[in-house]
Order: sequence, then structure tokens, then C-alpha cells
Amino acid sequence: MEALRAPSPKPNFKTFTAISPPLQETETLDEDETETLDEDEKFDWFSQWYALMPVCDLDKRAPHGKKVMGLDVVVWWDKNENAWKVFDDMCPHRLAPLSEGRIDQWGRLQCVYHGWCFSGSGDCKFIPQAPPDGPPVHTFQKACVAVYPSTVQNGIVWFWPSTDPQFKDILTKKKPPYIPALDDPSFTFQMFNRDIPYGYEILIENLMDPAHFTVKLDREGGRPLEINVGKIDKDGFTAKQQNGEWAFVPPCLFHGSITIGGKPNESDGSTKGKVAQKPPRQALLIFICIPVSPGNSRLIFASPRNFAGWIDLFVSRWIFHINQNLIIDSDLYLLHVEEKKMMESDPRDWQKLCFVPTKADANVVAFRKWIKKYSDGQINWGNNFDRSLPPSPPREQLMDRYWSHVVNCSSCNAAYKSLNALEVSLQVFSVASVAIVAATKQGMISVAARNTLVVAAVLCFVGSKWLSHFIHKNFRYHDFNHAFR
Repeated sequence: MEALRAPSPKPNFKTFTAISPPLQETETLDEDETETLDEDEKFDWFSQWYALMPVCDLDKRAPHGKKVMGLDVVVWWDKNENAWKVFDDMCPHRLAPLSEGRIDQWGRLQCVYHGWCFSGSGDCKFIPQAPPDGPPVHTFQKACVAVYPSTVQNGIVWFWPSTDPQFKDILTKKKPPYIPALDDPSFTFQMFNRDIPYGYEILIENLMDPAHFTVKLDREGGRPLEINVGKIDKDGFTAKQQNGEWAFVPPCLFHGSITIGGKPNESDGSTKGKVAQKPPRQALLIFICIPVSPGNSRLIFASPRNFAGWIDLFVSRWIFHINQNLIIDSDLYLLHVEEKKMMESDPRDWQKLCFVPTKADANVVAFRKWIKKYSDGQINWGNNFDRSLPPSPPREQLMDRYWSHVVNCSSCNAAYKSLNALEVSLQVFSVASVAIVAATKQGMISVAARNTLVVAAVLCFVGSKWLSHFIHKNFRYHDFNHAFR
């Protein structure tokens, strides 16, 4: 789509045409998109920092297996170095996944298949089957586990997807993208993560698209949106929309801020008669979109704000997640199908497959231009995958919440266990109350007490049934039917 310069005081911003040009013009890319780039000018997907998980959702007592860019890694807490470590999720002995292991009493990562133990540097420290008076086979290089560079920033564990020794000190040369609001004590926020059964490209362009959010709120189809996109280069792009600004920092980060505005205070002595302005109320939307494998991605989300912080003091994190999961589920099935249809053709010809005639699609068009120019229109998975997508699972499995979110969220996992325990308690009390009434002879307890037990049993039974439905709908599976919304 041809880009036109917007009448803006900042000349580096441009807007996309509100009406699509004729088909033959749409199929012709801009000159900067068709030029041939040298290999060093293209985006290197394996020379970037990738987020793994929020620290608040990692248990220091156990290793955690994750997949990013087709790489299986294990994240674990090394208490000896007080740091999160990221290893190749494969024991060098018989290739068993270390993420199924444990942290032993000395703080080492132990493979439970044969008991081999590893320190935070990846060195093997103990092989139970090796005789103590024999050769020190645990010191051999082949007994070591590959270690990825890792760090914690903004409360998130990041790793560099290469175990090559030349990247051991990569943190001193290149750092993960930093978001000041996540470390600013004047902002409050809740972290969220979920595994998504469609690919990175579909996930990030969906989050870049504000128009579909307005359709959710307005069944008539939303409203026109004005989005001005700045220069697109290897480092991403920026965009402006009404009172907010957005930025795409490849490969993972898309974030924006919305300023609500401040209210003048009365003047005082410190302002010398001038009107003091309150800090503007600001809310951010931070999306970290992680490529997992073809047809799979992971989202880490936070929405810091510098107002109404009291809400987080009284509302548990899992309650926020119910609504956030509902938003994801509302698009999940149709985006999964959309990706399938796109892959039946060629996603690199996205501009031929999709018709995007309005400015509301400016962010999406900009992202597709970026990935086409700097990555040939798709992720470079190296030798890990081909372009094929995994088969579609049943709808119940596709929209499952338990394995995609609950088990990976410390707050939702704790709430799920507590609510299940409450459900069982209500059922036990209901049965016990009925049993007491049935076993008690007339005259042993008053009629009022008997009636009270019966009413309590009924209420507990109804409550347990309602709670069972609530748990299943919010923690297991929630089908989303747009026709009845």
C-alpha cells in the first residue's frame, strides 16, 4: 500500500491512504521494500534477547521447561549464585529433559533419570554411577550442559538464544529492551502470560490492531481511526494515534502509552504564584510477543498505570486474568483459522492476500512491511522447522486455559487449587448435613436445627455446583460465541 506523508508538524511521520489504490498498484511494493539487502542488513532472529517468563510466575523450588524460537530450554533458580539460569533442556547423558528434574539439597539441577547433577555454570558435579576411585568422568566436557546467557530485567527472565562461548558476555554489549515504567514505583501493574495456539506474526499484528477492540465494544463495527506511522527501519517503527504513542521494537516488544491528562492545583508558595500541574495520568500497554514454533507463540502482558493503584491492593491478580483470558479467547479460534488460510498461500505475499483500505490498519501494514523487507516476510527458524503448521486440535483443546495459562501463573494456579478445595468442602458439608439429619432420631435435635441443616445442605450443594461451573469456565475452558454477545 502506498504511503502518503501526513500534514503533521513532524515530517518523519506518514499515514497510509484511507482508500486502497487499484489492485495493480496494491501489488507493487514501495521501492525500499523491493531493494535487495545484504545479509548483515537483514534481521538476525538468533542474535536477539527473548523473554521467557515473569519472575513472579517462576517457582524457585523447581525447574521450568520452555520453548522459544524452536529451542527447548529449562529455567531454574541457582541458589548458590542467586540467579536464574537458562540451560539447554537436555541431559548430556541420555537426552532426558532436565525440566522434568529437580533442584537437589545443594542447589544443583538434577536429572531424575539417572541422577546426574549440574551447577549453574553447566558443569557436571556428580554422576552416581561413576565409581569414586575411577576416572573423574563428570569433569569431561561432554558431561556438561549447554548454558544460554540470561538476565532479569523489568521482573522478566530474558535469554540469548545461542550457547556459543563468544556470546557469554553479550549482556555487556547488548541488553534487552528496557521499559522504565515497570521499574517505576509510581506505577502499578499486574503481569500476565499465556501460551497461544497461533504464530508470532498473527499474535503481534492482532495486538497492533486497535480496530477489532472497538468492534468488541460496538456491535455496529467501531469507528474510523487515525494512525500515523513513522519511518520503518531494521529497529522497528513508531506510530501515533490520537493521544497515544506506540513503538515496535523487534523482535518481541510492542508497547504504547496513553496520556489521560492532569488537573491544575491551586498555587502555593513553592510555585511562586504559578499554577502547579499534577503529573498527567498515564497508562501503558506492554505486549511481549514470543515466537515459540510455527503455529505457536507466547504472550507476556503488563499494563502499568500511575493512578488508581489502590485497586491492586484489594483485587487479586487472578481476577484480572479472568478478563484478560476472555479477551484472548474472543479472537483465538478465528485467528487460528486465519493463520491456516494464510499458510495455504504464501504469507510473504500478505499484501496480495489481504485488503487493508483504511488507516486503522496502519500498524499492521507497517509490521508486514518490516518483516518482508528485513526477514523475507517470515521468521527465520534456522534449521529447527519448515513452514508447515501443526494440525488443528479439537476446539476444547485449542481454547484450553489450564495448560496454556493456569499452570504457568502462580496466582491463577493457587486460586484454582483453593477454589477446588472449597468446592470439595461444600460437597462434604452438604453430604454430612444430610447424613446427620437422616441418622438423628426425632427429638434428639430441634425442628429448627434440623431445618437449618437441611437448608445448609441445599445451599452448599447449589454453591458447589455453581463453583464447579465457575472453575471450569474461568480456569479450564470457555467457548466464545460472538453471535450471542
